[in-house]
Amino acid sequence: MEQLVSPNAISPEQADPDLLLNTIQRAFVTNAITFNDRSAELTRIDYMFGRDYFNNYNSSTFDGVWSRTYSSIFANVRIIEQQNEADGGGLEFHLGVSKTIEAYTLMMLVDFIGDIPLSEALNPDEFPNPTLDDDAAVYAAARARLDEANAFFTGASVGSATDFFYDGEVSNWQRLVNTLIMRHALTTGDIAAFNAVVSGGNYIQETSQDFEFKYGTQLLNPNTRHPDYNADYTVSGANIYQSMWLMRLMQDADAADGSDDDPRIRYYFFRQSECTPGASCLPEGNGETLSCSLESAPPQYAGIPYCFLEDGYWGRNHGDDDGTPPDNFTRTAVGVYPAGGLFDDNSFGGLNQDVGGLGEGIEPIILASYVDFWRAEVALAGGSPSAASGLVEAGLTKSIAKVQSFGALDTNRDTSFEPDATTVSDFIAAKSGMITDTSDDSWNALAEQYFVTMFGGAGDAYNFYRRTGYPTTLDPNVEPDPGVFPRTFLYPSVEVIANPNVTQRQDNATQVFWDTKPAGPAFPPAN
Repeated sequence: MEQLVSPNAISPEQADPDLLLNTIQRAFVTNAITFNDRSAELTRIDYMFGRDYFNNYNSSTFDGVWSRTYSSIFANVRIIEQQNEADGGGLEFHLGVSKTIEAYTLMMLVDFIGDIPLSEALNPDEFPNPTLDDDAAVYAAARARLDEANAFFTGASVGSATDFFYDGEVSNWQRLVNTLIMRHALTTGDIAAFNAVVSGGNYIQETSQDFEFKYGTQLLNPNTRHPDYNADYTVSGANIYQSMWLMRLMQDADAADGSDDDPRIRYYFFRQSECTPGASCLPEGNGETLSCSLESAPPQYAGIPYCFLEDGYWGRNHGDDDGTPPDNFTRTAVGVYPAGGLFDDNSFGGLNQDVGGLGEGIEPIILASYVDFWRAEVALAGGSPSAASGLVEAGLTKSIAKVQSFGALDTNRDTSFEPDATTVSDFIAAKSGMITDTSDDSWNALAEQYFVTMFGGAGDAYNFYRRTGYPTTLDPNVEPDPGVFPRTFLYPSVEVIANPNVTQRQDNATQVFWDTKPAGPAFPPAN
């Protein structure tokens, strides 16, 4: 008789549910990093390399996410379900966490890709080549899984499970589930359902309830530090370019509202140089380290600062695809928030593997400050600018306090450069006070502060931008004709190659069911 199953392979019933849950959580965190990064690039919170959107985001963009989702998340959730049924219970906490992660992942896949396999997935005997499910149906399935998660959490015992996020606090998981119900309702336009959760009060409202992944300080075996710290804090200098749009927005000391620099700027960014070529300190430019400092700005940048900023904020404009010059020791690096790097106290330079917070940062996923901005969006869309202003004030208060708390990770910082309470309160009052009606100006004020707040964890910025069209103040691409702004991404090549029932798209213009803004290059406003 032919032996088709390896005798060395562990059968599903033999798998340790604790280890399965660990695998699910780890895969989810890695996926969250990808979603955060791609969303941040498109919305100028992070820098995007490459002038053509379609070429930038090819069919391999979400290969890793796709493989992890179906093999490490969805498949392992099914195994835990089978074990729980076979044993008559006992894995309720495992299933509550797994179902929450599964629901969130389903929503994110739809948000970024659209139709995906679900009903025929994970059943290779009957459906070796699963067909695509309608994106709206997948979203509905995600909503149903949140109800399942809530049911599992009721009376659940953590047992021996390892909880990467809430350290076994079931009540925080329940708040997260309800917060994801809010997210589902906001995305689909079900404002009644959104407000029902708000009225219930059991959702993420305080910073102590934030949904985030915490990194460590260990360098080797394994490296537990924040990936951006690993990239920028090296003996060969920084390797990440920061977004010119975001730094300019935060650095604008001459803003129309009279406010000073954003209180978070010295926590977000660490300047290695006090002067950027092309700025007033070096007006002749420097073509070796910053080639664009000797170039004329593209026509679409008329009236918009291009290439350089004052005071050493050294990044890149959206879409800049110039080669990499020898600027690793001069470009602006990530700071103490959220990457666990250095606080910017005008010390400049000195990056290595043993400075600042040693990478003890976080991957923000859903923070209480984000939820305040969700509520502000609903209020402003509903014609209540005063309520929206108050919620933006609440979101900024939480965000700035959380960001400032990270300063303590850099024990050698000069604290005299930290903003005082008056500076912070004046800034918050100025920014929230800009929301006075339902005009573009008010929407831009809300959107800009939401995007600044999402630095490091901007997975929902892509949704917000497609949903509202704001902010209209984003920098254009340095390419005058970068192609259509992606409304979705291409199907992962790992699925297209293996599954004849999935046909690759020929463009990135397909819109998700909830994305009802006009098609074509006229939207979003900034390409």
